[in-house]
Amino acid sequence: MTAETGAPDPHEPSAHPVTGLDEVVHQRVRLGILTIAHEARRVEFGYLRTQLDLTAGNLSKHLSVLEAAGLIEVEKGYAGRRGRTWITLTAAGSTALAEEIGRLKLLIARVETTDTLEDR
Repeated sequence: MTAETGAPDPHEPSAHPVTGLDEVVHQRVRLGILTIAHEARRVEFGYLRTQLDLTAGNLSKHLSVLEAAGLIEVEKGYAGRRGRTWITLTAAGSTALAEEIGRLKLLIARVETTDTLEDR
């Protein structure tokens, strides 16, 4: 437990890995955005929309959440005469993504090392 909040400390060995999942990062679309942005130096809005099969409005809402959390930077500009929006992962976004992946790996390990019903 943390002294400040009384909530379980996700870094304590006794805490279940799910307690450390970040609600901002863990949401399916936002996890996809962060993962794609991690793979590229910067990614264009249209590419994200296509890859994640989203409407422009839906993607914009998720980008706003990530930008407000400081996990991405949004840059608007032009490529020729066409307006473009590029997304870049921030250092905080990279850290948050790595921590989320670490928690997911812990959960996977727990499932893989637990006896199945047939073994009981």
